[in-house]
Amino acid sequence: MSRGPLPSSWCDIHLDRISRNLELALDLLPTGVAFCAVMKADAYGHGISRVVPLLMEQGISCIGITSNAEAHAVRAAGFAGRLIRLRAASAPEVEDALPDRVEEQVGSLAAARALAARPGSRRAGAGVHLALNSDGMSRDGLEVATRAGQQEGRAILDILAPDIVGICTHFPGNDAAALHNGSELFRQQVDWVCDTGGLDRSRILAHAGSTLTLVSGQPVATDMYRCGAILYGIVNPELGFRPSMELKSRVVHLGDYPRGASVGYDRAHRLSEDRRLACISIGYAAGYGRIAQNRGMVAIRGRLAAVLGKVSMNSIVADVTGIDNVQIGDEATLFGGDGAAAIGPAAAAEHFGTILADLFTDWGLRNARHYG
Repeated sequence: MSRGPLPSSWCDIHLDRISRNLELALDLLPTGVAFCAVMKADAYGHGISRVVPLLMEQGISCIGITSNAEAHAVRAAGFAGRLIRLRAASAPEVEDALPDRVEEQVGSLAAARALAARPGSRRAGAGVHLALNSDGMSRDGLEVATRAGQQEGRAILDILAPDIVGICTHFPGNDAAALHNGSELFRQQVDWVCDTGGLDRSRILAHAGSTLTLVSGQPVATDMYRCGAILYGIVNPELGFRPSMELKSRVVHLGDYPRGASVGYDRAHRLSEDRRLACISIGYAAGYGRIAQNRGMVAIRGRLAAVLGKVSMNSIVADVTGIDNVQIGDEATLFGGDGAAAIGPAAAAEHFGTILADLFTDWGLRNARHYG
């Protein structure tokens, strides 16, 4: 049996945790509200081909994507349900996605005309979702709070009303006041669209709200939440959600260095006393960001070791002084683990200065993935 090259660093993906996280997420849904599982960025770096079967096991009937590659991967994994693009798309993207039956998002008259101009894009079996800004992201939604936006909305409805199956927005904030205001505005604007376009509201999927909206506990006007981060344990550990990815590497060198020795490029760190240092085979090429200089931690043999000096392209240096029996080849955990040496979401945010969704996506797309 052949295998690929031994990786320098890798991600351990816990499929059982994804399944459990999904189960917990579905329990949070208000009665009668649907769930769209977001598979952006190859399932946040976890691998669409391995995550989609877990979704189907729990009856998920709607998946959100952004790229055509993601759409194709979802279909290739055996998913036959509703597939919604969660951003605007160019005309060539729309046409290319026709075989995968993607429901497209439209938020401008230009996009509506482009759809209408392509016979194949009027799509048997796939509808269109009208995207509204609704005090939102000012990204790719139609602003119907203005007179000009309403005029554009009427023109879009003149062209696409028979094809519209959904109306959507994206809330930019999830504090109670912002959600209340955004939700009420979205409800009003959905009613305006339906009244103006002669649409039957009962046949329209009005959807808004992300993972952070769902866990906020605030009621919002949505027929469906679109959630990605919650599947991967990025939020609310107190509710039982667990991170589904761990980042690991190996010790490849050990050495004893004297007081005053410099560590890494530009002598960014100097030893205040004699120390034993380990070189670990991961660096910024594998998503271990340079910002972790003199702030990151690594778990080796159940103990935490500080990362010293600048992060190199393919290696970092950790202080393993006082950690007994460290050997070349030992596993080094950069994120994850159990017990006192666990490096969790809060620590990772401090080390890398960003959110866990950013890290998971980066790590999962740059490193080998081991599934368990």
